[in-house]
Amino acid sequence: MLHRRQLLLNTACGLGGIALTALLQQQGLLAEEPGGPVRPEIDPGRPFAARPPHFPPRAKNVLMIFCSGACSQIDTFDYKPELVKRHGQPMPGAEGLVTFQGKQGNLTRSPWEFRPRGESGKQVSELVPMLGELADELCFIHSLTSKTNTHGPGENFMSTGFTLDGFPSMGAWVTWALGTESQELPAYVAIPDPRGTPQSSVNNWGPGFLPAAYQGTDFNAAQPLRNLTRPAGVDADTDRRTREFLQALNQRHLRSFDGDTEMSARIASYELAAKMQLSVPDVSNLATETAETLRLYGADDSQNPLKAAYARNCILARRLVEQGVRFVQVFNGAYQTGGEGVSNWDGHKKLHEQYSKHGPVLDQPTAALLRDLKRRGMLRDTLVIWCTEFGRMPTFQSGASGRDHNPEGFTAWLAGAGVKTPFTYGATDEFGYRAVENVASVHDLHATILHLLGLNHERLTFYHNGLERRLTNVHGDVIRDVLAS
Repeated sequence: MLHRRQLLLNTACGLGGIALTALLQQQGLLAEEPGGPVRPEIDPGRPFAARPPHFPPRAKNVLMIFCSGACSQIDTFDYKPELVKRHGQPMPGAEGLVTFQGKQGNLTRSPWEFRPRGESGKQVSELVPMLGELADELCFIHSLTSKTNTHGPGENFMSTGFTLDGFPSMGAWVTWALGTESQELPAYVAIPDPRGTPQSSVNNWGPGFLPAAYQGTDFNAAQPLRNLTRPAGVDADTDRRTREFLQALNQRHLRSFDGDTEMSARIASYELAAKMQLSVPDVSNLATETAETLRLYGADDSQNPLKAAYARNCILARRLVEQGVRFVQVFNGAYQTGGEGVSNWDGHKKLHEQYSKHGPVLDQPTAALLRDLKRRGMLRDTLVIWCTEFGRMPTFQSGASGRDHNPEGFTAWLAGAGVKTPFTYGATDEFGYRAVENVASVHDLHATILHLLGLNHERLTFYHNGLERRLTNVHGDVIRDVLAS
């Protein structure tokens, strides 16, 4: 039996040990648990300062192109000769199959021809011929799967790793971990489609439970940051002196609350906002671009104003990365109630009519973005990702001329720093319906992206509500086959 004195002694020593451990942890002197969490050391006064990764990175910046509305793999990058051969026939084993919007009809080949591209001979659709010309520069992942067949949760899943709202976006995780090389611009910028926001809206670039400073700042080439310009009647000199006076007051107030990290972070955010009054108008001013660059992207296309607007967003994305912004997310496609796919890739009923409009908007500007990054030497440090929330069925919907939602197998591609090109990873079945070879999850894609940035997805965690949360939840493996040697 334990004696009373021994019980009191053990209790006293135990409490002392707990107190010592807490003090060591607060001062950063506690030994790190092997394989445990690795949290960034953030100076509250400089929350966006560049921070070291977990290990040497292959990429320093990320540029993500997100086709909102579920772009069809069958009609772009995933060629299926058997689908052409069996056009108009029922899909074997799918009798009575009911998907998101109802019963499925027969197998339907793509309205666009595929042909081999580049030295690799990769088959790419005529819907995106200019991207097809760059097939040798791309690393295709044809075996992605999603957890949902609904747009909002699907966008959440691709952007945050969770189908529910309230979780941090990938860009927020990356900028929380690494900060940014640019101290005059936001660490993370989201560029919505000229037609509006994606269906899941700000969830795609939200901070979730991470500090609010790591939310993406959203603006595009047509709509600069709101509330950025000086009020009428306030000249530049008065504005500058006012900011300097405010900064002096803030620093004086902060000295009265030494160690208040939340106040330091808030002051730093206000100071960044002041810097952005000068930096954002400058980086958004595309008038400094050459006529040749505008033509390359299609930004001067007066016959297709939607393409020209998206092209200007692509130029803006390149300029932001050029200025050291860590994570840039460009959206192609927007959500409109009752739009029936008119403004995004949700081709349920009139796929040929809708995609004939969307294809040219996406193709030239995105291909030009890759060419421009390469000729400027920026692909050495920049990872480019093209993705969508899920795929499309190889059948047309019963009674319609379009494809229903399909989370069982879809395509993304990577380009730039650290990835193997030309390369194809994974495959769907003979019709493009279900991933069957090297099946990959969105968590695997996220783990691979973090790995290329020098981050261990299993150790990059944030303690929230009693759990060590991470972008990849409790899943994910790095897709090592796509990594360049």
